[in-house]
Amino acid sequence: MEVSAGPSPEALERPEPPEQPARPAPPGPVGAPTSADGPLHDVRVIDCATVLAGPGCARYLADFGADVIKVERPDGGDTTRAMGWRDHRDDVTLWWKLAGRNKRSVVLDLKDPADLDRMRRLIDGADVLIENFRPGTLERLGLAPADLLARNPRLVITRVTGFGQDGPYAQRPGFATLAEAMSGFAAINGEPDGPPLLPPVALTDEVAALVAAFATLAAVHSGVGQVVDVNLLESLFQLMGPLMSAWQLEGYLQPRLGAGIPYTVPRGTYRCADGRWVAISTSAESVAQRVIALVGAGGDERFASFAGRVEHRAEVDALVEDWCAARPLDQVLAEFEAAHAAAAPVYTMEDLAADPHVVARGTVADVGGVPMQGLVARLSATPGRLRYAGRPLGADTEQVLAELDEDPSVR
Repeated sequence: MEVSAGPSPEALERPEPPEQPARPAPPGPVGAPTSADGPLHDVRVIDCATVLAGPGCARYLADFGADVIKVERPDGGDTTRAMGWRDHRDDVTLWWKLAGRNKRSVVLDLKDPADLDRMRRLIDGADVLIENFRPGTLERLGLAPADLLARNPRLVITRVTGFGQDGPYAQRPGFATLAEAMSGFAAINGEPDGPPLLPPVALTDEVAALVAAFATLAAVHSGVGQVVDVNLLESLFQLMGPLMSAWQLEGYLQPRLGAGIPYTVPRGTYRCADGRWVAISTSAESVAQRVIALVGAGGDERFASFAGRVEHRAEVDALVEDWCAARPLDQVLAEFEAAHAAAAPVYTMEDLAADPHVVARGTVADVGGVPMQGLVARLSATPGRLRYAGRPLGADTEQVLAELDEDPSVR
C-alpha cells in the first residue's frame, strides 16, 4: 500500500533539540487482551500485512480488544517503521506508533521452514489472518487459503490488494495513487482550470482499512471460515456516491469545482477579512435560504431554489465571497451561528488540537506519551481501549511463541 507522495523521510525528520531527554528503555512483553480491553478481546488476529490499509484494518480490531499479533520480517519489519516523521525522543516513526498501536510484535522469517511452521501454528489458533501480498504470494509461501481453512475451518482470511484477487489488473502493484486516479476521485478534485488532484493524505489506505475491518467483522460474525477480498479501487469508489449512476443513466460527468459540489450552492471555502478561511455548507434548503438572506440577497428569485442557485453558481459565490471578505472570521462564524446556518473555521492540526470541543471529547488521545487519533467510535457498554503505541520490532516474539507451545488453541 502507499501513502500520498510527499517529502522524503529524511526531509521530514524533526531536528534534534539542543538537549535530548534520555530515551526510554524498550518495553517488555505484554499479555493478551482481557475483557477490559474491549468487545473483541476473545478474537485473535494474525497481521502480516505491511504499510497502511491491511495494518489499519488490524489496528481497528485491536482498538476494540482483539489480540493482534503483528508478524514482521526480520530485516526491518513493517515499512512504516522507516517512513515519515520520527519522534525525537526515541527515534521511532510516528507512522509506526499509530499503525502498530495495540499490537504485539513477533518476528518470523516466512522463508525459513521452522518459522513458516510457527506461522502455521499461530494461524491454527487464530480467528483472522490479514495479509496484503499480491495475489498468489500467500500461496507461494505455503500458506494457501484452502490449506489454512482445512486446518482451521473457522478462519477468516482478509486479503487487501490494489485491485482484488482476480480480474485483469489483479497483479498490478497496490498503490493508493492508482486507485485515486482510477476511482474517479482525482478527476473531480481540483480547481476548474487546474489539473486533477490526488489527496494529500493516505485517504485510500485509510478508507480501505475501515472497509476491511467492517468486512472482517461481518465474516467473523457469520461463523463461517472464508476469504474476504478487499481492494483499494473498490473501497475508494464507494465514496463516489451516485456519480456512476448519473453517468450511466443521464450522461452526466461531474466537473472539477474546487471546493464546490454540483448540487449545493453556496458550498466551499471563503477567505475572511483577517486572512483566515471559513467553510460554508447549504445542503438543506432552509439553511440555504438563511444564508442567502444573510448575504443580502433574500429577495432575489434567481436564488430561491436549489436549481436556481446551481444555475447562478458564479453570482452566488461572488456574493458570499464579498460578504466574508468584509468581515473577520470570528464575526462570520458568529453571524452564521445566529442565523442557524452551517459554517466552520478551516483548521490546521494546530487549530484542531486547541479546539475546546476536540479537547472535551478527547478526540486527540495520549497513547504512551504520543498524541494521536482516539478510538474511531464509542461503544457505551463495551468500549475499546488504547493500550500502547507501536512496539519495538520483535518485542513479543518470545512470549507469543511460549504461549503457542503452552496451548496452540489459546485465544
